[in-house]
Amino acid sequence: MFAVVDIDGNQYKVAQNEQVAVHKLATEPGKTVKFDHVVLLASSDKDAKIGQPFVEGASVEAKVVEHFKGEKIRVFKFKPKTRYQKAQGHRQEYTRIEITSIKG
Repeated sequence: MFAVVDIDGNQYKVAQNEQVAVHKLATEPGKTVKFDHVVLLASSDKDAKIGQPFVEGASVEAKVVEHFKGEKIRVFKFKPKTRYQKAQGHRQEYTRIEITSIKG
C-alpha cells in the first residue's frame, strides 16, 4: 500500500516503514505527526482512490526521526566590466520522517 501525501505544498510518494526527507517541520524528534492531505491512496497499481482534491477519511501517520541540513549550494553573481562579483552559499534544512501507518 502506498499514498501520495501533500506536506507543506510538496507531494511525496510514501509507503509504510519508509523514511522520507521533507522540508523542515516544527516538530521535535521522537514525536508523531499526522498528515490529512492525502492526494492518492492505492493498495496496488491497479486500484487507486484519487482525491478531489483530497481522499476523504485518509490519513498518514509518521514519526519524526531527525532534523538535518542538506548539501551546500553555491550561488555566484557576476557582472562583466564593472568588477562586481558576489558569492553566497545556502544549506536547506530538512526533517527525516518514518511512515508508521497509512489509514484509508
